[in-house]
Amino acid sequence: MKAAPKVDGAGFRVLCLIPPMTQLNTPYPASAYLTGFLRSRGIDARQDDLALKLVLELFSVAGLTQLRACALKLEEAQRSAAVNQFLDHHARYLETIEATLGFLQGRDPTLCHRIASRGFLPEGPRFWPLDADEDEGDPLAWAFGALGQHDRARHLATLYLNDLADVVRDAVDDRFAFVRYAEQLASSQASYDPMAQALAAEHNLIDATLHRLTLQALHAHRPHLLVLSVPFPGALYGALRIAQSARAHDPKLKICLGGGYVNTELRELAEPRLFEWVDFVTLDAGERPLLSIIEHLQGRRSASRLQRCFTRVQGEVTYTHWVEPDVAFDEVGTPTWAGLPMAQYLSLLDLLNPMHRLWSDGRWNKLTVAHGCYWKKCSFCDVSLDYISRYDAATATVLVDRMEQLMAESGQSGFHFVDEAAPPKALKAMAEEILRRGLRVSWWGNIRFEKTFTPELVQLLADSGCIALSGGLEVASDRLLALMKKGVTVQQVARVTRSMADAGILVHAYLMYGFPTQTVQDTVDALEYVRQLFEAGCLHSGFFHRFACTVHSPVGLDPQAYGIELLPLPEGAFARNDVAFIDPTGTDHELLGRGLKKAMYNYMHGIGLDRDVRTWFELPRKTCPKPTVRPGTVAAWL
Repeated sequence: MKAAPKVDGAGFRVLCLIPPMTQLNTPYPASAYLTGFLRSRGIDARQDDLALKLVLELFSVAGLTQLRACALKLEEAQRSAAVNQFLDHHARYLETIEATLGFLQGRDPTLCHRIASRGFLPEGPRFWPLDADEDEGDPLAWAFGALGQHDRARHLATLYLNDLADVVRDAVDDRFAFVRYAEQLASSQASYDPMAQALAAEHNLIDATLHRLTLQALHAHRPHLLVLSVPFPGALYGALRIAQSARAHDPKLKICLGGGYVNTELRELAEPRLFEWVDFVTLDAGERPLLSIIEHLQGRRSASRLQRCFTRVQGEVTYTHWVEPDVAFDEVGTPTWAGLPMAQYLSLLDLLNPMHRLWSDGRWNKLTVAHGCYWKKCSFCDVSLDYISRYDAATATVLVDRMEQLMAESGQSGFHFVDEAAPPKALKAMAEEILRRGLRVSWWGNIRFEKTFTPELVQLLADSGCIALSGGLEVASDRLLALMKKGVTVQQVARVTRSMADAGILVHAYLMYGFPTQTVQDTVDALEYVRQLFEAGCLHSGFFHRFACTVHSPVGLDPQAYGIELLPLPEGAFARNDVAFIDPTGTDHELLGRGLKKAMYNYMHGIGLDRDVRTWFELPRKTCPKPTVRPGTVAAWL
């Protein structure tokens, strides 16, 4: 492979900042991808994680002291249970916060014994369910078996942090959350007005802390271009607060906004006020647009030759796309974590879902097997957009080279492949290359439960270090799977997942409810299939989410083909993605969804697998149809 051409980056500095809130256990990978790419092209690129730093500042002795002052300003009648608990036990929170964070960062593992004893941490409302049924024995054992002391302690420490997050929400900013911070200001928000009002408001404790952290980063790195990647709606407010602080500090600093949220929700951006805080808004893969922006700022490219880029020209939003080939996936370079506070990330523990535990547990190196999706047919997915539609895979040699580089840099041998659906052919080649080099790694990722995953291939993946795989079973109905164009059947999924489970791989199913034309009968039958899949040992983990119609999906682009009518989108110049629709079936999916989620929680714990699936739904027995799926159907397939 020939070396990628270098860009004249002499004296030009780029700073990529991770905005709050993203994740706390490991860096969100966008900045690592872009920093690694820019460095491979000879550009001085740096990065920092203000999401993590914000949490560590708020949850410190000084931060909790400031939080107490905010809580005391509330009238007693306005104080929530979490706030009262915090005020009543403030001294204990000050005594335990730094030690608990040190434990979650892996600096003091022996503290697990004191935390697990439940005599060390102050326990607020997040702990109360643990003691709700004292006669039932150990609640943590009921949840996930006999946890070791370390895991018990991490779970309790996670509840402790969640208690404190509730205090921040109730006493400082009711929009605060670890993963969905102020997302109502950004998600499918046709009007920019709510965001503008929020940004115009006086700084609260969170804003002031983020402002100070932003200035520290700018002083440390002195960038010419600030890059903010917003992966989802819950990171936009934090990103714009960072941009606001940067703009006030240095009006000449250029600021670029991109990321997954921008790619899905701002494709029709026409709101000029957003450009009070940013200069460029880029779509899709960021490598080529960033190169064009850097060359433009260096005076080597005109504004008319920017790529996939919104700017404001004479008060109006303008979209520019000078057509050039995208950077080949083989040539995007290796992500780098250099500059990120790797030792400070928090290893949290979510007990509710085995797959979600992987998300929050451990400092996984994030990689991508390929750009885009090789299948790109699913009717609920944004298959019309570049991040899905443009498929480009790296060779196994390049991919495993990247793994070795990341292992050398991070000291970590665990990898999370973040593809929408990793192709089986590429995974096979990667597994063979891992084994050929004798690497000892652990890895997991997303796939399609397609028949290509034979028992032989699955065993090869397990031998190479695969520990978990997730895939979309969606609505476990062959009729609806065909309508979705998933290219799989329930029988096929059962056989593939069973071979994965037999190979010692954790299997997680993404499930959906509320798809167009889905009836109560479809829902009951789907749950019966799911029950049997858990009963047969095909699935270990699962999650039900409500179908959302997006404007870029096949359903949104051609609703009549799916038997629905779209409601008009509200007028506006800002974000648009989700679109409401009328389903002629009239099914109450919200009511059914509560039953599905309750059943899933119990099935993951091995509970209720012998119950009639109808008992999970809050429906009169006579109105809830019997499953048409016969008992033992899945077992007969295997």
